[in-house]
Amino acid sequence: MKTYLLVWFSSDGTRPSEVNRALMSLGFQPMQGSYDYVYDWDDNVDVNEILEFGDKVHLSLEGMGVMFKIETIENRT
Repeated sequence: MKTYLLVWFSSDGTRPSEVNRALMSLGFQPMQGSYDYVYDWDDNVDVNEILEFGDKVHLSLEGMGVMFKIETIENRT
C-alpha cells in the first residue's frame, strides 16, 4: 500500500524546506504529479495503522501553518 500526501502551504507558515524535512523524517519521499509526497508501506495495513500514521503526520506538521490531505491506496500491479 502507499499513502499519498498533498500539502497546502501558507505564506504565513513555515518554509517549505522545513516542512519537507519533517515529512521526510517520517519516511515520506517527495514526488511530482498529483501529490507532493508518497509513503510506501512494506505490506498491507489496516485502517487503524493508517489513522495512527495520520496522527503522526498531524503532530509533525502542527504549528507549521500548513494543511494536508492523505490518501492510502493498494499498490497497483
